Order: sequence, then C-alpha cells, then structure tokens
Amino acid sequence: MTTPPRTDLSWLLEELVSGLPDAESAVLLSTDGLLMGRSAGLDQTEAERFAAMASAFHSLARSAGSHFKAGGVCQTVVELDRAVLFITAAGANACLALLATGSANMGMVAFEMNRTVQRVGSHLAVDSRPRPNGARQP
Repeated sequence: MTTPPRTDLSWLLEELVSGLPDAESAVLLSTDGLLMGRSAGLDQTEAERFAAMASAFHSLARSAGSHFKAGGVCQTVVELDRAVLFITAAGANACLALLATGSANMGMVAFEMNRTVQRVGSHLAVDSRPRPNGARQP
C-alpha cells in the first residue's frame, strides 16, 4: 500500500482516527462525493469509494429532511453487523465520514466528530461547483 499524499487537513483525519480507540478510517469529502482527504489507513481507491458511499448516504438523508420538512442533516449513522458508519456535515458543501468497529462508543465518536468540525469547520467548507447552462443549485 502506498502512503497517502499529505494535504493541509491530513493531520485532522489522523488525529481523529488515532484519538478514538475503535475508529478504523476517515475521509473528508465534498457533498457531491469528491474526496478531499483521507486517513493513512486508506489507499486512494478505497478512500474514493468511501467518499462516494458517504455522499450517497448524506444525499439520501438530505432528501428525507426535505421530504418530511424536518430541516438539514446534522449527522447520519449507519449501524452494520460489525461496524458503524458516521457521516457529519462539515461546513458548507463538505462532510466528514468515519468508520468505526461495532464495539465503538457511538456517543463518543459522534461527540469527537462534531468537536472536530466545530474546531476547524470554516476550513472544511467547499465552494459549490457551477452548474452547466445556468441550471439551478439545489
């Protein structure tokens, strides 16, 4: 496995994953699924797949919020048999996603992810990509 390229926010993902006992990996992504950063345990292909899945879950949650007139998405949690996937809104048009083992303290993971976003959220924002031919932004 190759070492992931360093980005300005690599330290953030490393600190988050290493600071949570049952965290396995994390990615930073734009809400449309583009990978912006990854923890050291992921290669580029795995990280891109993780970002795409996280984006899909976040998009589905946004649609549910809109449909039920319940507001925006703060966090999406997916409990699996042996793991838990957390996706947290992280500034304008960005998300932070983390995969933890099934034995993770879910409250602690959610707390640390939200604390991380609050600490550096302004640095995580992503500009919206322009739409072709003047199409409306959602």
